Amino acid sequence: MEKEKPKITIAFRPLVLDDLEMTRKIYNYAVTSTLATLDLEPRTVGQQERWINEHQGIYTAIAALADGAFAGFASISPYRPRPGYSSTVEDSIYLDHHYWGMGIGKALLAELLAIAKDLGFHSCIANIVADHHASIALHQRLGFRLVGIQEEIGRKFGRWVDLAILQKML
Repeated sequence: MEKEKPKITIAFRPLVLDDLEMTRKIYNYAVTSTLATLDLEPRTVGQQERWINEHQGIYTAIAALADGAFAGFASISPYRPRPGYSSTVEDSIYLDHHYWGMGIGKALLAELLAIAKDLGFHSCIANIVADHHASIALHQRLGFRLVGIQEEIGRKFGRWVDLAILQKML
């Protein structure tokens, strides 16, 4: 018989500057230990503060709390800087690795997509390292479809990285 996952209460709220160290810790773990981002250098306090400040308006960021503890965060960002792309956003989602596989990522991404839709965005793009199967599956469970693969577009940990492009119409 399969072991049941413990029930947790998940809550969401806007990201604030007080979340700086938690978001930086989670993001920097992704930088140094995973292919979830192709950043190569951990973020400084100043860089993370700028990032949070950039995500206080229509391009928002939210925190996920699991039983009251900071479990992760997600954001929408401009897809491209030219005005013709303004109705499309790109999502990013990062979880503390202690919370992987608990359903928090799915709930967090669903909340972010609902916010993006309420804000009037039309389309959301996810750029995911092509062999990051868990992230691709998460996005596909929420209605994203694979629209392309960019081959050997990045390099990290001494190897070439392909990028999967997924899209969801909001």
